[in-house]
Amino acid sequence: AVVSTQSTGLSRREELEKAKESKKIRTGVGKIRNRRHTMRKGPIVIYKEDNVITKAFRNLPGVTLLNDSRLNLLHLAPGGHVGRVCIWTETAFQALGDIYSSETLPRDMMKNADLTRNINSDEIQRVVRTTK
Repeated sequence: AVVSTQSTGLSRREELEKAKESKKIRTGVGKIRNRRHTMRKGPIVIYKEDNVITKAFRNLPGVTLLNDSRLNLLHLAPGGHVGRVCIWTETAFQALGDIYSSETLPRDMMKNADLTRNINSDEIQRVVRTTK
């Protein structure tokens, strides 16, 4: 599996090594409760058909395998940190058009994404009750 990620021309070995070396022992009582180790998330492999992909990548630490129908923002940006390395299979990338056709694209819920600016705006603060 490591060889296949290098043969794409995009060297992902650094990401795999970072995830592997990040295994640390958790502080606190979590060690006793069967949550002994913490590890950073590595690359995510997105596939449409499981042609032995799960068997090839399941032994690599930090790598997440995901079917394209289960695609989720929590998998793409864990902890709200955008920028996780995604490795797509060709069939999964082609299937995106079927999953997200032009009429079902997700829309922005907010025009201005700066939440603190919205909350502290004069229009909102006039309506909100004063603190006691």
